[in-house]
Amino acid sequence: MPAAQCTLALKAIPNAPRHEVVGWLGAALKVKVHAPALEGRANDALCEFLADQLALPRRAVTVARGGKSRQKLVHIDGLGLADVKARLGV
Repeated sequence: MPAAQCTLALKAIPNAPRHEVVGWLGAALKVKVHAPALEGRANDALCEFLADQLALPRRAVTVARGGKSRQKLVHIDGLGLADVKARLGV
């Protein structure tokens, strides 16, 4: 049986006061990260924060598309979409 995985549409907000899952904005999940949008630091912080919230290893969460945009597609290995939503509480 293949491992569960999913792709999640996100709207990332860099330079926020703290890391936070805000909620759904249409079909995209809005997530605030404290890191600035410089040299990929916000993407790294976003992936690390999501992995921590989902109780997954850091390597399980990657930015699949939108590396330099606020609109991103994040690939998550190890969980299906329903599990991701349940663990994030959204």
